[in-house]
Amino acid sequence: MSASPWLLALHSSSETLAVGLQRLAVGAEREPAHLASFPLGRRLSNDLLPCVEQLLPAEQWSQLGRLVVATGPGGFTGTRLTLVLARTLAQQLAIPLHGFSSFLLIARRLAAPGGPLAGAERFWLSQELPRRGVVAGAYGPDAAALGGVVELEEPRLYRPGEVLPEGPWAQALVEPEADAVQLLALGQLAALQQLPGPWQPVLPLYPTSPVEGP
Repeated sequence: MSASPWLLALHSSSETLAVGLQRLAVGAEREPAHLASFPLGRRLSNDLLPCVEQLLPAEQWSQLGRLVVATGPGGFTGTRLTLVLARTLAQQLAIPLHGFSSFLLIARRLAAPGGPLAGAERFWLSQELPRRGVVAGAYGPDAAALGGVVELEEPRLYRPGEVLPEGPWAQALVEPEADAVQLLALGQLAALQQLPGPWQPVLPLYPTSPVEGP
């Protein structure tokens, strides 16, 4: 019997690129995930493809069955590059693509059983931008949402002096490989539910304009 297709996860919403690879589950059992992280910073534009090929060589990309990608908030260039790659692969291979906010992936970790925000009905994640303000979004449990956690308010920029909503609050700290695991988990759920995953709506999330001054 031939092996099931691959699920590929791409996360570049921080200075570190994370790549995850896992066979799409046929039933309840899942094969272990292959994970790798690369502290590329500004080198992402040159090294993105070679890093992905360390897990899955380009000649095997035809074996992909579904893609998941972090849509930000994150750096303008890094987020855009991985989304362009994911959208191109999804279009050329005619396979589903799903995009998820990097804050949502963090929220899933923090709200998991035993996590610091487990049981919270609504909480905020924030990321400080020096001299510009705070990027924040709201999250909470929702049994009807894919994976059980929903983005209640999309991350946006709160400028200095703007009144922040009431908490609880937590910092949106990216853990590249752990968040790639969250991407893979959501991708597996989407596959089990046979969600279509059109590539066109998967766009980067920019709470701030990339052309704004410092």
